[in-house]
Parts: sequence; C-alpha cells; structure tokens
Amino acid sequence: MSDQGSINKIRLVNPPELERPPGYSHVVDVRGSRLIFLAGQAARDVRGELVGGASLEAQAEQAFRNISIALAGVGCTAANLVKLTVFVRDISRLSDYRRARDRFLRSVEPPAAPAITLVEVSRLFAEDLLIEIEGIAAA
Repeated sequence: MSDQGSINKIRLVNPPELERPPGYSHVVDVRGSRLIFLAGQAARDVRGELVGGASLEAQAEQAFRNISIALAGVGCTAANLVKLTVFVRDISRLSDYRRARDRFLRSVEPPAAPAITLVEVSRLFAEDLLIEIEGIAAA
C-alpha cells in the first residue's frame, strides 16, 4: 500500500516566496490518493502506561513510535504522511520535540517532510502528557 506509485502522488512544495521551513513542507499536494486519518497519539505504550516521564523528547519519541505502528497497520510509513498537527504543553522545549521529529522523519528515504502545525496548549487528556500528535497520510 505504500508502494512507490502512491508516494509519487505526493508532491512537497516550498514556494521560494516563503521562508524555508526547518524539517517540514509549506504545501503538500496529494493527487488521486486514499486518505488515512490518524487519531492523536501520545506517549502511552500498548498497556496505556506513560513512556518518557517528564522528558518531552522521550514522550515525542513514543508518540512517533505509535504513529509508525498506526501507519504500518494500513500498510504505510512516515513517507505517506502529508500533515501532522502537534500539541505541546511547553513550547520553550521545542528543540526537544524537533530532535525526536527529525529522527522519525529521517526513518524513511527520502526523509518525510509533511506539512506540520505546532500549537502550545494548557493541557492534554491526561496531566502527565506533554505532547500529542495527530496526522493525515495518503496512499
């Protein structure tokens, strides 16, 4: 399902009139594809237990691990992602999130570069969570 033909239907565009984005794309053009919507993923393991404690980077790593598992469940990889929405509790720790994000996006070749929106929120569904990430993929 994540064959090269479906990935070729995804075109990443960064108009030269816009600032060069670090690690994502301003525009993702998807043509003639099936869309997959991923519910928000947080730093919970299969038993529902918190992974990463108070470390935003470790929690982000687990959230991206969960996204990989969800994508694999429909025959996709990070290469199929076209949009991520990221909710963090403390935007001053942005570099911690970006390290985990960059490792995840580089897990495929060429590296994935979906459109990404990041928002700081006052709270997530559980007090111990620092991040939640939802996504849209195309295959």
